Amino acid sequence: MPQNLILASTSPFRRELLGRLGIPFDVANPQTDESPFPGETPEQIALRLSEAKARAVAETYPDALIIGSDQVATVDGKMYGKPGTHERAVDQLRTLSGKTVNFFTGLCLLNARTGQVQVRGVPTLVTFRELSDQEIENYLCREPAYNCAGSAKSEGLGIALLSSMRGDDPNALVGLPLIALCDMLRNQGVAVL
Repeated sequence: MPQNLILASTSPFRRELLGRLGIPFDVANPQTDESPFPGETPEQIALRLSEAKARAVAETYPDALIIGSDQVATVDGKMYGKPGTHERAVDQLRTLSGKTVNFFTGLCLLNARTGQVQVRGVPTLVTFRELSDQEIENYLCREPAYNCAGSAKSEGLGIALLSSMRGDDPNALVGLPLIALCDMLRNQGVAVL
């Protein structure tokens, strides 16, 4: 019997990306504590949280294939999460100005029926232009990216903050690496094409 596909995320951007595959899916709120554990690296956090989100949703959907995803932005080992406020977003963008940031996305596909789990990390290196305070204010007034790691929404106006991107999957920067996900789905017998 085919399994339902569940996206363990309330992100409209992840929902839109998954919709591109043309596979029916439902969305569930994972309601997961995203606090880091002591000594955890940013990459470990993203990988752990992607799986934790999938497992949280598995309690409600015990027979489904569940996709969990989490992203962190790091520079020199320091993590930049969702700023939450205008002031913190300004601080983040000032700090990231002129720097190359690793937007590391953790991706998990959990087969709740069998317990099989696949977890992968997909890095995307993003170089920010040198940003003036006026550019930062103009950007945040037009696109208040307070719920995005690193305060930059590359799928929108945030692309104007950047000078380059390097990575294996352009979708990873938005938070759902579709190339890796297609491979994981094939491993579970789901025909994307």
